[in-house]
Amino acid sequence: QVQLVESGGGLVQAGGSLRLSCAASGLTFSSNTMGWFRQAPGKEREFVAGISRTGGNTAYADSVKGRFTISRDNAKNMAYLQMNSLKPEDTAVYYCAADPFLFGSEIPQKGRYRYWGQGTQVTVSP
Repeated sequence: QVQLVESGGGLVQAGGSLRLSCAASGLTFSSNTMGWFRQAPGKEREFVAGISRTGGNTAYADSVKGRFTISRDNAKNMAYLQMNSLKPEDTAVYYCAADPFLFGSEIPQKGRYRYWGQGTQVTVSP
């Protein structure tokens, strides 16, 4: 079955960096749009970043533009989220998601992703 496993979360001070990884199995990775979402306590899950099948197109939430970078390695079935200049408001559980049928403007649409990981906690201290 499809598995998405996130790693790389942890505790970091404001201004620091983390790199999240998402290991995918059980699917044709290169045929799937990949997304990163996050959910803070008491808040809805929100879009963070997404990347097209080939990596040619990316999308970011306004709150992370210029600080976060999404990438993928189709040869390794891996997606990544490099997070720089972290802020306390970035604290959340971060989820990796995949879907084989998303295109362009659909990338930020949470409800359109078919597969989800279990999440990894990111905590940014002041």
